[in-house]
Amino acid sequence: MLRQVWRRSVFKTFPTRTAGSLTAAFLAAGSPRWSSGGLTGGFKGILHPPSDRSQRLLQPQPARYLSMASGGDQATSTRHKHTNRLAQERSPYLLQHAHNPVDWYPWGQEAFEKAKREDKPIFLSVGYSTCHWCHVMERESFEDEEIGNILSNNFVCIKLDREERPDVDKVYMTFVQATSGGGGWPMSVWLTPDLRPFIGGTYFPPRDQGRRPGFKTVLMRIIEQWQSNRAALESSGERIMEALKKGTTLSANPGESPPLAPDVANRCFQQLAHSYEEEYGGFRDAPKFPSPVNLMFLISYWSVNRSTSEGVEALQMAMHTLRMMALGGIHDHVAQGFHRYSTDSSWHVPHFEKMLYDQAQLAVAYITAFQVSGEQFYADVAKDILLYVSRDLSDKSGGFYSAEDADSIPASGGKEKREGAFCVWTASEVRELLPDVVEGAVGAATLADIFMHHYGVKEQGNVAPEQDPHGELQGKNVLIVRYSVELTAAHFGITVEKVNELMTSARARMAEVRKVRPRPHLDTKMLASWNGLMLSAFARVGAVLGDEALLERAVQAGGFLKEHLWDPDQQKILRSCYRGDQMEVQQISPPICGFLDDYAFIICGLLDLYEATFQAEWLQWAEELQTRQDLLFWDEQGGGYFCSDPSDGTVLLRLKEDQDGAEPSANSVSASNLLRLSHYTGRQEWLQKSQQLLAAFSDRLTRIPIALPEMVRALMAQHYTLQQIVVCGQRNSPDTASLLSAVNSLFLPFKVLMHTDGNPGSFLCQRLPVLTSMTQLDGTATAYVCQDFSCSLPITEPQELRRLLLDRTAVPEAD
Repeated sequence: MLRQVWRRSVFKTFPTRTAGSLTAAFLAAGSPRWSSGGLTGGFKGILHPPSDRSQRLLQPQPARYLSMASGGDQATSTRHKHTNRLAQERSPYLLQHAHNPVDWYPWGQEAFEKAKREDKPIFLSVGYSTCHWCHVMERESFEDEEIGNILSNNFVCIKLDREERPDVDKVYMTFVQATSGGGGWPMSVWLTPDLRPFIGGTYFPPRDQGRRPGFKTVLMRIIEQWQSNRAALESSGERIMEALKKGTTLSANPGESPPLAPDVANRCFQQLAHSYEEEYGGFRDAPKFPSPVNLMFLISYWSVNRSTSEGVEALQMAMHTLRMMALGGIHDHVAQGFHRYSTDSSWHVPHFEKMLYDQAQLAVAYITAFQVSGEQFYADVAKDILLYVSRDLSDKSGGFYSAEDADSIPASGGKEKREGAFCVWTASEVRELLPDVVEGAVGAATLADIFMHHYGVKEQGNVAPEQDPHGELQGKNVLIVRYSVELTAAHFGITVEKVNELMTSARARMAEVRKVRPRPHLDTKMLASWNGLMLSAFARVGAVLGDEALLERAVQAGGFLKEHLWDPDQQKILRSCYRGDQMEVQQISPPICGFLDDYAFIICGLLDLYEATFQAEWLQWAEELQTRQDLLFWDEQGGGYFCSDPSDGTVLLRLKEDQDGAEPSANSVSASNLLRLSHYTGRQEWLQKSQQLLAAFSDRLTRIPIALPEMVRALMAQHYTLQQIVVCGQRNSPDTASLLSAVNSLFLPFKVLMHTDGNPGSFLCQRLPVLTSMTQLDGTATAYVCQDFSCSLPITEPQELRRLLLDRTAVPEAD
């Protein structure tokens, strides 16, 4: 219900008759109706068989572009029947399509000019390299010779990696959602030569399936209508885009203030509580997504409502969800990390791809749960995530790769990839691998018996048929913790310590087997934004645990960003870089300039890295990047930031992301960044910008805050006023580290942490001269807890500092 309300609110000015007129060109009175159904979206009209004229348009053309593939496997056109321009790209997604029998172009002027010169419509296909349904549509349609000819001869075909160009993806996804009521990837959109969309959808099967039109049928009908009814198509598309420009505008009136934080936070809590699923945690029924933005809001809400039943309930919702996810099959119990989402309500059967942005946000959520509860379980999960990222998603340069695919070749052989093949187990595999009889166990149980009991392994497999529509997991098991360690120990008559020891040993053996299985595809693209998220994760987990190795990895990540994704000459962040064939870091020419999320997430990561290490260079770079972000993306008229450079004429909508989803929106993160930076630098204009940003989103925050839980957290930070915790001492001395450890042991959502060593020429003292008056007490590292630099008495004892911080967070004071 809330999701529907949100969607309607986004397109509240969009006239429904416009969407109807879009499909009118595909209708004919008295004809049987087709429904695009399920995943396809786009248009729901009648698709006639092609006329003779459209058939004549499909005659074979001369041989298409052939080239040496410059990326990936260095394959040449002599080893492939087809090779197209995408072989010259670096994106793993584009390279996956380099040998399709389709004359693909990358997004750019060459394709645009060809469309105008030949007066052809553009077929834009958008996806990403670990997208399961993208793989399906490629196998079914883009590798089909007949469909390839239809596409190449009648359209200018553009392939786009949504992770490289989120700005373009957002524009056309907004169009598809508005005209179909749904969205997703692969996204298929047809554009005029001037890039205006007129038809859109997502996945299409290759041929007609009952009432569902196949991709070939859709293509033939569009060809016919482009010839006979082009004016109507263009007119409808134009009206839709104009309506979208109005419907997606977000701005604040002059002098408008942000909404009241307690009211907004209470409403956000109530909306989340309404959608909460009590048995297994999470929000709504299947499919279930981790939604770290929801969990972080709930813990923050508890922190200012600890004495209320709502606050207690919020914390319970977050902690239960985090626990059930960690026990579930969405968590990879053998090789660590988390899969994308669960297809069922119990977190059991996942969609098996692993995304960098999920690992980053979940690591922060779990270490926050540890700060709140003190339970080692949550800290172990956070470390587990970072172990996976360090081992499988890390480049030697210090950067992080984007994702691992869901599909892979089964270890048993065959050429057909199957979802989850790398991760799942048969009962016989487990028995063969873990045959040892466990001394003292009831009934001479083997290690396999205990493991299978604990992790729910069944002889016939433990995946229900409704969770396996393609039969890929038949007879397989997805590991899920079915019993507590205590119950498993009691069942087999052994100690809890023995069970822990046995399970650790069993998982290690299984991990060795996994190493020799065919691995899923690894997307080695390194994105600035996702690397910023992961920088935060390593910095925050490392700080809480006092783990120097994690902090060193965070510093390495910061260095990677500055070396490879920052153009010092142009003073711009770059969106992406790539692993080359010799394991070197490569860049495309010209590189893609960074978008708002690249700046926002890196700035947040740098602030977290500064608070974890007290190395002022990261704080200084964060200040520089915020200045650049303001210059490139700030909306002077309406407040808030545009997602991309508004001067780019190929991006038709000037959008401001208004949803915290799989990733937090860059405006939400920026609202917090601006507030934190205003305290670090004394620049009041950043405090004002943060307030203007929140005011621009006032309507959304007031009505449906569940769409923006991360922004609600920023609004709360404005309301409760950040505490400044100042530590005076030598940066690397043990007494400074002890005070820092006391601060990091607590979840303090509304604070900034500063360091001064008494040097008046330091970066922070230059920005905040008041810090020069704060000194060490008797030569010992000393902390001051301040609000608007009205400070406590100096504190040198870590436990005393911890008690004071706990007292101050119990009942926060509003402005």
